[in-house]
Amino acid sequence: MENNQPSMMKRFMPLIVFVALTVLLGIGLTLNPREVPSPLIGKPAPEFDLPLLLSEGRFTNKDLIGQVTLVNVWASWCFACRQEHETVKYLSRNGVRIIGLNYKDEPDDAKNWLATLGNPYQAVAVDYSGRISIDWGVYGAPETFLIDKQGIIRHKVIGPLSDKEKYDELMSVMNSLEK
Repeated sequence: MENNQPSMMKRFMPLIVFVALTVLLGIGLTLNPREVPSPLIGKPAPEFDLPLLLSEGRFTNKDLIGQVTLVNVWASWCFACRQEHETVKYLSRNGVRIIGLNYKDEPDDAKNWLATLGNPYQAVAVDYSGRISIDWGVYGAPETFLIDKQGIIRHKVIGPLSDKEKYDELMSVMNSLEK
């Protein structure tokens, strides 16, 4: 009888593996690949000290304290950044403080892009190497972070803000901060 145990186990092993893989696949299919949770939500913005693109000086994480702020990661080479730019300009015109984080871009290209499309940013910090963006958990451009008055990251949007669902969710979180 004991000899049947290992052979029965061997016989049902493919079925067990198949069922386990089917369950994992089923769980995976219910997840939204665009929703990548950020481990930084609820934590202070990472420390940084970057040069400004359009003026002399520097911009640091300490400059994020005191006002609700959007930090918008963008680049002139980014098609989706161009797609969301009208939405970013709209937010800026309506009093939202937006700081640009220019990501892995050539400074002249970034300046020309803003001169052509308009500059909605109160300041643009330059992350030429992309190292600071790594600390922020940036996967690529565009990405936008909502920072509260204490410098805490409250929300992250991956992809263009021109997507209505993303915009509405961001506005909902932003409005809850202002209450």
